[in-house]
Amino acid sequence: MPTDAIVLLKNDHKEIRRAFKDFQKAGHDAHTTKGKLVDTMIELLTVHTYLENEIMYPRVRELLPEVEDDVLESYEEHHVADVLVVELSMMKPTDERFTAKTTVLIENVTHHIEEEEQEWFPKVREGLGRKVLQQLGAEMEEARKKAPRRPSQPSALKKTVDAVIS
Repeated sequence: MPTDAIVLLKNDHKEIRRAFKDFQKAGHDAHTTKGKLVDTMIELLTVHTYLENEIMYPRVRELLPEVEDDVLESYEEHHVADVLVVELSMMKPTDERFTAKTTVLIENVTHHIEEEEQEWFPKVREGLGRKVLQQLGAEMEEARKKAPRRPSQPSALKKTVDAVIS
């Protein structure tokens, strides 16, 4: 039986939070460690936002029109994260604003995760039910195999460009 979509997304959130905590614990001059952690964050966030933008959000928007405002806000929060991720992917850990930019990314994504888990996911679970969430979970597991891992990959960049021009 496939894992439901919300469980999959919450598992992603746990991994993302772990990378955030490790970054925050790294010392001021731990440039190599911070660079590796940001690379991990970039990959986790690129895959995660791809799954939400391509599968979860469009389907939820279609099936639960009453949460459309939440979906639109989530797209905008992803846009902010995407811009920061693209910028971080072009920086070196020794750059003056690397840690500051990563901190802003962490704060924004943490806020987004908390909103999703506390407000949005309960509405979606109630509105869609287990069977639909399992179908979405199966689609997401399949899509994860081909999901972009870096913002420079065409399928990831397309969403970023669309977000910037829209």
